[in-house]
Amino acid sequence: MQPSLKQPSRRQVAVALAALAVLPLAPVALAKSGPLVEVWKSPTCGCCKDWIAHLEANGFRTRTHDDGNTDARARLGVDIRYGSCHTALVEGYAIEGHVPAREIKLLLKEKPAAIGLAVPAMPLGSPGMDGPAYGGRKDAYDVLLLTKGADASVFQAYR
Repeated sequence: MQPSLKQPSRRQVAVALAALAVLPLAPVALAKSGPLVEVWKSPTCGCCKDWIAHLEANGFRTRTHDDGNTDARARLGVDIRYGSCHTALVEGYAIEGHVPAREIKLLLKEKPAAIGLAVPAMPLGSPGMDGPAYGGRKDAYDVLLLTKGADASVFQAYR
């Protein structure tokens, strides 16, 4: 005896079709659900925009403010000697300069007692400073872990 197959209802078919229509958007939704990085930068800074694009390509959400970089740096406790062209905040950590997304993810995973991370100045080859305008040139640089008392240690070296 053959089991009888029940025909799906119109509603079940509609739900299934809607799910199939949304499925291709799943990676986009996941990318937009990552940690929020709030960025303070100059409105005309191209390398800041490129760094933000690097973060978004690596699953971070961003919110930008086209002013207040110096004030944000001071408010977050980042010493001026570690300064760069933009300052950011993610899950309570300061991010100063062209810090790679990989190190930000590691910081958020390890959750050290720290102010945050910094890449002082604007080294060529760092995210946002790596576009075609720079001709493939790369500087050696360090991602610094900033701790209270204006101390820093190398979190990751790029040579």
